[in-house]
Parts: sequence; structure tokens; C-alpha cells
Amino acid sequence: MIRIDSHAAASLRYIRASIEGAASLAVPGSAGIVLGVLGLAAAALSSAPNFREHWLGIWLAAALIGGVIGSFLVVRESSLQNLRLAGTPLRKFALCLSPSIAAGLVMTWVHWSGGNLHAIPGTWLLLYGSALIAASAATTRTIGILGGLFTLFGLAALLLPDGSQILVLGAGFGGLHIVFGFMIGWHGHGRKT
Repeated sequence: MIRIDSHAAASLRYIRASIEGAASLAVPGSAGIVLGVLGLAAAALSSAPNFREHWLGIWLAAALIGGVIGSFLVVRESSLQNLRLAGTPLRKFALCLSPSIAAGLVMTWVHWSGGNLHAIPGTWLLLYGSALIAASAATTRTIGILGGLFTLFGLAALLLPDGSQILVLGAGFGGLHIVFGFMIGWHGHGRKT
């Protein structure tokens, strides 16, 4: 015999899980703007004659700083919307981003150890674009479009002659982030409508 209160509790758990699963993660436009400014700064610094040979270290530092700041801003936005930090949308977002970001780390090491430095910018742009396309499942179509553009920039970086990859990195991680950051901020923090 099933007790009514246990059936009600099971129903409530199901409803709560369904609501959490349907919720989307709000990506703040400020995250894109901050990441874009950081990307433009990294491009400017690594293009300076005295720092050109250190471009990889500059961009790795910018990626680390950007990852920390971007994560903080996304988590902050989620907490402002009363989404649990370990809740479904945030977990889904992290799980969607992680494989491509991990592949980017591995491929950076592979290209660096093989002396194939000119392929690193295109690889980063392609894999970051793939991460954003996957993450759009937990956010919005706008994030997927941004990911598609990063992928196109990655292809361009791989096809362009040496020396132009830093410009493409700056245009992608700087320009695209800023433009889409303003678009997301203008249209409601990346919420699904």
C-alpha cells in the first residue's frame, strides 16, 4: 500500500527537477564585455614589438584571468536569479563547455611541443566556438551564434598567413565578446524567451 504523503513527496521532487531542468542559465552581458576588453588588451600587448615573442604566455595568462572572471560573473548572475550553484542549468553549462576547453589545453600542448605555434590561435578559436555552441543548450541561441562565429574565425586563423593569427585572436576574443556582450545585456542577460 502506497501512502499518500510519500506519493506527494515524489511528485514534488519530480516537479522540482523538471523546473530546474527547464530553467536556462543567464549569461550576463558584462561577462562578454570584460572578456572582450581582456582579449583586446592581450592582442595589443602581444602585438607590441617587444612582446611578440611572448604572445603565447600573454594569451595563456589572459585565458586564465578571463576564465576566473567569467566564471565569477556567471555564478554571480545565477545566484542573483536564485539558481542553485550546483543546479541543473549551471551544471549543464559547465559540462557543455568542459570537453572543448580540455581539448584546447591538450591541443595547445601538442602544438607547442611540436613547434606548430601558428596553429594554436585557430585551434583555440575553433574549440572555444565548439564549447559555446554546446553551451547554448543551457543558455540561448545567441550563445550558439557567437560560437558559430568563433568557429569561422578559427578557420580563418588556420588559413591566414603567419603573423595575422594574433589579429584574429583579438577580433574573436576581443571584438566578438564585446559585441555580443552588449547584445546580451541589451536583450535581457541571455535568458531564453
